[in-house]
Amino acid sequence: MKITITGGAGFIGSNLCEYFVDKGHEVVCLDNLSTGFRRNIQSLMEKEHFCFVEGDIRHLDTCRRVVEGADVVLHQAALGSVPRSINDPINTNSNNIDGFLNMLVAARDAGVHRFVYAASSSTYGSSRQLPKVEHNIGRPLSPYAITKFVNELYANVFSDLYGIETIGLRYFNVFGRRQDPNGAYAAVIPLWVKALINHQQPYINGDGNYSRDFTYIENVIQANELAATIPSDILLKRASLYNKTLPPDAPTDMVFNVAYGGNTTLNELFACLRSNLARYDSSIANVQPIYRANRPGDIPHSQASIDKACQLLGYCPQYDAQRGFEQACEWYWNNLR
Repeated sequence: MKITITGGAGFIGSNLCEYFVDKGHEVVCLDNLSTGFRRNIQSLMEKEHFCFVEGDIRHLDTCRRVVEGADVVLHQAALGSVPRSINDPINTNSNNIDGFLNMLVAARDAGVHRFVYAASSSTYGSSRQLPKVEHNIGRPLSPYAITKFVNELYANVFSDLYGIETIGLRYFNVFGRRQDPNGAYAAVIPLWVKALINHQQPYINGDGNYSRDFTYIENVIQANELAATIPSDILLKRASLYNKTLPPDAPTDMVFNVAYGGNTTLNELFACLRSNLARYDSSIANVQPIYRANRPGDIPHSQASIDKACQLLGYCPQYDAQRGFEQACEWYWNNLR
């Protein structure tokens, strides 16, 4: 296939680029390098079936150029981070909604068969239900969450009006190799790993009992491949059977949780990362965290039901959080020092 991957120099995008190029597909990677890095795709630059375009999804002409001839779009480009969106909602909106709409329009006009996009578990917002199921969401708690929910609405409307197949993947706290530990909005795992390697005390927001469904990058790659390649007739047949099990008023959108289905508190996460890194440097075992106030916009607990993705896409995640933590710590130990 010819696959367009937006945000392809970022954490998730670069892993997808690498995977699909290695599988023999032609990959066009679009990134404006605001949060992505050339180093993430440097090993691909000389590959015959890889093309990097430095550009911005907020420019429609650029979007049209990168989707020309594409069979599938894997739209990963976005301005992430709940705190960033609270501090700068206009920029978040511009990237995550305007840019998303540009890519949808460009894909529609180019006759792209399928548009797979990165949705977010933040969409569940104020919902207290655990585990989270796709048809039951709450009120968004941040500008970032709003933008990701709007993405789903736009995708559904484009499917209904124009016939382009859209599939949303609601990522749950993805982590793994190449996730950037630097900057004001670095994610918790690379941030803590970097601190521990440097014998610094990481900050834990709240009492450490907030919990997340941490999802290793390999599971996300699997979900994207399934979403990109599953035949339409099989997907629709499975969806028809699955939808009969839902409440009569439940949405029946092509949106799927992508997670392992587990639950790890921040205290458990810290202990696990410290233990894994102490294998390489025993003095890390003595590092203690510093507790501080919770962040605005954070939800207390997040755990996914992956039943829908399993039944419709054939999703079967191979990496639980513990195995993922081991792999991530090994990569950071070899690449951060």
